[in-house]
Amino acid sequence: GRRSTSRLPALVDYVMSRPIVSAGMIADELGITPRAAQDLVSELGLRETTGRGRYRAWGVL
Repeated sequence: GRRSTSRLPALVDYVMSRPIVSAGMIADELGITPRAAQDLVSELGLRETTGRGRYRAWGVL
């Protein structure tokens, strides 16, 4: 149900290769904006590990 240009599959691969990721790391790797990275993370349902509103990081636990 997603567009063929969706970055969600690439995000899954990237998250599985790193223990923890931030919006900036995702944005640099996938060539998207940090805000778009946060939107993708919310769709994927990753666990937020920092407990902060800013400078968040996510990981697979």
